[in-house]
Amino acid sequence: MRAPSPRLSPLNGQHLLSLIIFIFCWLGANTTLAQTNYPERPIRLIVSFAAGGPTDIFARLVAVRLEKELGQPIIVENKPGGGSNIGSEFVARAKPDGYTLLLGTIANTTNMALYKNLGYDTERDFVHITQIMSSPSILVVNNNVPAKNLAELIAYVQANPGKLSYASSGAGGLQHHAGELLKLRANLDMLHIPYKGAVPALTDVMGGNVAMGFKTASGVMPTILNGKVRAIAVAGRQRLAQLPDLPTMIESGMPDFEVDSWNGLFAPAGTPPDIIAKLAKATIAILKSDEIAEKFKTISAVPVGSTPEQFKQYVHEEVVKWGQVAKQAGVSIDQ
Repeated sequence: MRAPSPRLSPLNGQHLLSLIIFIFCWLGANTTLAQTNYPERPIRLIVSFAAGGPTDIFARLVAVRLEKELGQPIIVENKPGGGSNIGSEFVARAKPDGYTLLLGTIANTTNMALYKNLGYDTERDFVHITQIMSSPSILVVNNNVPAKNLAELIAYVQANPGKLSYASSGAGGLQHHAGELLKLRANLDMLHIPYKGAVPALTDVMGGNVAMGFKTASGVMPTILNGKVRAIAVAGRQRLAQLPDLPTMIESGMPDFEVDSWNGLFAPAGTPPDIIAKLAKATIAILKSDEIAEKFKTISAVPVGSTPEQFKQYVHEEVVKWGQVAKQAGVSIDQ
């Protein structure tokens, strides 16, 4: 007959409980230690646009300085396509360990309302670390348009319903949303002409083939200063240092009309808070430097450096704002 198993004494049970607690504490301590030592290897910074474009330029400006702050290489990797969705989805599905980051842009908020089968949720699938920069859009017209300010432009369009058009860099992009927002706010009848990129869109405004368009300040500033197009108003909260006499859309009678191109650091959801805090602290320190301020100024951009909480709220507001514009204007991309 099999002998009964010895009963665990109260003392042995206490020892077992202590052992379990020790193991959990040890695991937690080692996880914390690994996070404290972060980063221990190179970090990938994914850019959802092609090399050489504005987003890529900002990524490399920040990456080379972030390397010095963190003590590890920051490898900028371009994954363009799908209106920025390919690179964004790649990061959303990456391991949340702080070694794969995304330079998110306003496209991550506008795309939420444009695509029926978007492979990620900008608010749910990312941790928002810090906003890096902001560059307002400028409403410009070709030199044949008689309007010199926003009131005159609105009156001109209203006097010619359906006869004038505005250019954008492509259907569903920021310039398209900006044009539709103006139409909604001023009750204008204009035709949207989408182009394959910002350069051909601006070229046709300069050439008089299209009446107007919203263009990012960093891309259109040289054209304005050379007199090839006329600036009507800046769609930002403040005037630009390079164009101190150009009023904002708000000053011109269009309350809360802001159209900013921006980018910021995203990490996959679930990335440990202490890693997020370390990335935010290092990036904000860079953005506060005089060197970055001067670099950004030359391309009509402003460094931001918000906290993760502030950036999360800003992203939410952008998702809501542009989602409403897309719905009211019927802007969508059937995919």
